[in-house]
Amino acid sequence: MDELSDNVVVVAGGTAGVGYAAAVEFARWGATTVVLSRDPERVHETVAALRSAGHEAHGWPVDVSDAGALERVTEEIEAKVGPIDVWVNNAMTTVFGRFADMTPEEFDKVTANTYLGTVNGTRSALRRMLRRNRGTIVQVGSALAHQSIPLQSAYCGAKHAVRGFTNALRCELMKERSSVRLTMVQLSAFNTPQFDWARSYLDRNPRPLAPVFAPELAARAIVRAAVTPRREYWVGWPAMKTIIGSRFLPAFADWLAARQAYDGQFSSEPASPRAGNLFEPVPRPAGATGRFDAETKPKSMQWWLSAHRASVGAAAVAVLAAWVLLTALG
Repeated sequence: MDELSDNVVVVAGGTAGVGYAAAVEFARWGATTVVLSRDPERVHETVAALRSAGHEAHGWPVDVSDAGALERVTEEIEAKVGPIDVWVNNAMTTVFGRFADMTPEEFDKVTANTYLGTVNGTRSALRRMLRRNRGTIVQVGSALAHQSIPLQSAYCGAKHAVRGFTNALRCELMKERSSVRLTMVQLSAFNTPQFDWARSYLDRNPRPLAPVFAPELAARAIVRAAVTPRREYWVGWPAMKTIIGSRFLPAFADWLAARQAYDGQFSSEPASPRAGNLFEPVPRPAGATGRFDAETKPKSMQWWLSAHRASVGAAAVAVLAAWVLLTALG
């Protein structure tokens, strides 16, 4: 992907999970990578890891829910690193638990981090990209932006909000004939630290809904979205099935989520409620993966077909044409 060579790419939430994997992937393709995170130590570790691998990398500690602070950091990035070509909004937090057990402050903070953090990042990136009439913004979403599940009401609401906001902004950019590109990547479940450090009211450790994919798969999808934007990318059969089901059979999709996604988020390990990283970062080394390596799938046939849909479509047309020709000759 030569298009990324010498590009400046900002990854908000770039020191853990999918964001960390995305930062590594962008750097591998020659981008100057900038990571943002609330945790100064993980910012330092991520930048050091990228530089030790021979990549140009920078980092700033910032809370994306603070619009003023994020704007000041964006100004610094452009002054010290260069014009931003790609901005990835990946920062998020969640709470595992029933809505009835959550406090208003907890719900507000999930919304501020996950939804308003994306809005703030988009605003700061767009303010500069519009002046240059170029650039790409990638919103990292989830199948839960289309179909909600129990025990993560605030997170599902925030991801739905990101999708609605993104669609509205896309319409504005189309109306204005802007060359700034906007895309959203809807993910399945991934093996990230989210399930180890998120705030939880559950009496067992939370886990992703199976099947679980490697963060590097999501990272490759995010990089492709930055280079070849579509309206949305779906990553993994579970995301595809969930999104299609929510569109055509919404009542059944709700019933299925109530039946399967409730118990499906409980591991067998007993646990006590924990404060997690909702309001403040918790100590943990920078890195992409969580504790589910044993069941992690590194690849997805659905993603391969989606990523190569033009070639797959052309091959299908060629096979059909050959079949028609052979039938006619026979």
